[in-house]
Order: sequence, then C-alpha cells, then structure tokens
Amino acid sequence: MVMTASTMLPLGSDIPEFSLLNVDGKQVSSADLPAGQPVLVMFICNHCPFVIHLDQALAQFGKEYQEKGLTVIAISSNDVSTHPADSPEKMAEMAKSSGWTFPYLYDETQDTAKAFRAACTPDFFLFDQNHKLAYRGQFDASRPGNGIAVTGEDLKSACDAVLAGQPVPESQKPSIGCNIKWKQGQEPDYFTGISAE
Repeated sequence: MVMTASTMLPLGSDIPEFSLLNVDGKQVSSADLPAGQPVLVMFICNHCPFVIHLDQALAQFGKEYQEKGLTVIAISSNDVSTHPADSPEKMAEMAKSSGWTFPYLYDETQDTAKAFRAACTPDFFLFDQNHKLAYRGQFDASRPGNGIAVTGEDLKSACDAVLAGQPVPESQKPSIGCNIKWKQGQEPDYFTGISAE
C-alpha cells in the first residue's frame, strides 16, 4: 500500500477560499462560514482504505464536535474519470450509509485541494476562531492493519484546545493516507517527492 503524508501547510495560514457543491445539491462556500467559529476541513474520498478505516469514527467525531460548536466540512478532490467510486453519486451514498452529518463537497477542478496544499486522504486542516490554521495532522496513530485502536485522540485534543480558545502545540504528526488522485498532468508542484512513514 503506497502511503502519502500531509504537506503540513504552515500554521497560521488563512483558510483558503472555496465554493463547492455538497452531496445534497447545495453550494457551500468559505464566505458563508460562521464568523468566530472554528472550522475543520477534511480531504477524504470513498475508496481509500485509510478513510474507510476511519468511517464510523468520523461519523461519531462529526456529531460530537458539531454539537460543541465546530464547523466540520469534508471534501473529495479525486479524479473520478480514473476513480469512479469517488463520483458525486457515490459520495452521496457513502455519506448516507456512514451517517455523516457534515457536508461532503466535490472539488471537481481540484483547485480547492491545491489551495489547501492537500496531498492525501485523509488530510485534516483545523482553523481557529479567526480562521487561522491551528492544526494539520493525523486523526490518531491508527492505520489499516497496524493494530492500534481508532480513538481520534490527536485531532480531538487539537479541537478541544481550539474550542477552549487555547493554543495547539506546534509539534504535530502528519496525516498519512492514499495520495489524492490528480488529473493527468495536473499534479501540483508541492506534491512531488512527498514521502510517508
């Protein structure tokens, strides 16, 4: 299994602008994000074994932290011409079957993934109340087949700190997963040579 690591976008970065279609047919835009409310953006997809490994944990996490006041958004940026399992229709099916309560947006042009410097699925970006990047790292240390329980402890700890208005430690472990499936010839410059554990 080929593994790709997060690019670790610099902490303090502003949340990139985006406007994408949700699986329910509604447009979701960065311009509509609630002022003063932390935001978590997750780059995921349907077929990736690393995402499937977290499927139910993401559903539970979403419900719990949305109730705590965190805006949670998921985005799929994969090229559906090579990976039809990640099509918007399949995305809608997965969101429903998984019980996800957060928007699941389709980044057809892949421009949003590039704006975030997203590299893998899953790739997590947590922004504070001022929509500045406070955390970009792993959900937890669990990976498919490594025998470590899925707890979400790394991301939850960061979210708890941000929701409390506290700083998140800068020592953060990158998320690991499948690479985003870029359209032919559209791989971003930052994607070259990324390695994983």
